Amino acid sequence: MKCVNVVKIGSLRDPDPQTRGAVGVLDIPEQPLGDEDVRIKVAYCSICGSDPHLVEGIFGTDVPIGIGHELSGVIAELGPKATKKGLKVGDRVAGNFVRFCGTCYYCQNGQQQFCESLQEYNRPGMAETIVWHESQVYKLPDDVPLRVGCLLEPTSVAVRVMDKVRPRVGERVAICGAGPIGLLTLQLIKIMGATSLTLIEPIAERRELATSYGADHTIDPTTQDVVATARELTNGLGYDVVIDCSGSVRGIQPLPRITARGGRLIFAAMYPGGYEFPLNIHQYCYLNELTITGLYISPYAYPRAAQVMPRLDLAALTEAVFDLDDAVEAFEAQVSGKYPKVLIRCNQIEGE
Repeated sequence: MKCVNVVKIGSLRDPDPQTRGAVGVLDIPEQPLGDEDVRIKVAYCSICGSDPHLVEGIFGTDVPIGIGHELSGVIAELGPKATKKGLKVGDRVAGNFVRFCGTCYYCQNGQQQFCESLQEYNRPGMAETIVWHESQVYKLPDDVPLRVGCLLEPTSVAVRVMDKVRPRVGERVAICGAGPIGLLTLQLIKIMGATSLTLIEPIAERRELATSYGADHTIDPTTQDVVATARELTNGLGYDVVIDCSGSVRGIQPLPRITARGGRLIFAAMYPGGYEFPLNIHQYCYLNELTITGLYISPYAYPRAAQVMPRLDLAALTEAVFDLDDAVEAFEAQVSGKYPKVLIRCNQIEGE
């Protein structure tokens, strides 16, 4: 079957073709189906912000390696013991790219994200089919088309952000970064009653999109002083909740200074492994009593993410679609920043 693979490690933005990273569509054997497994005919797989990092070799992987984990599709085959969730052939589904063991200390302690036997995806989603354990698979609501359903995984991340924030009605909220996670988080926290909702983003089109999604204010960090503007917008108080969805080591620098006393600062993106964030503990943790946390993956979030998807405006995140054979062009579009999200159509599903 056809599958998108990293075929050479290096930055996709590298102008030198000798050292530039690359992806390609390769033929790989179809994966075997275990007793409790589900084979999915993949309709769409969206490109995650982490996928170009995989091409860069940030995770230390050998090539070629298949990629893709934000997917939707139709069940094509069920293992004989895949019966616990009532799934059936023909169901429209999406799912969780990691599998939790369910039996280790952390799984039993309500902390699946720390599962000692966590099985990350080694079965790539940018492919014609994929095999997942039934525990990873979730039916899509009837009013969520497959083209939108591939966003279940990033929506689960935004749900996980809400779990970490525990928002209260009327709190002042700022979000840094208007990529897919930032835009999804913005919509969810708007539903939860955020006020002075501010989006910090250098790309004008994404600031406009954030406004259409309900942001009360936007800040362009390339032309505006983030701290001074934030203080002005909040009458000098700062934001009760500040969420970084940018992953930018430059973008996160002012965030402690715009967080209100007693506020929460959430790092909700992926950051370079060797980066050390400078933080004045005396000022921000002692005097200001900030609560600072991050998040890894999205335990216990998928059922709620599926339920809330019909309430979200996801049209702008599903406009750019490339066919599987055009994966190279799809990744070029992704790193160009032209689109907030890029999808790869892996199969044409009848009636999608």
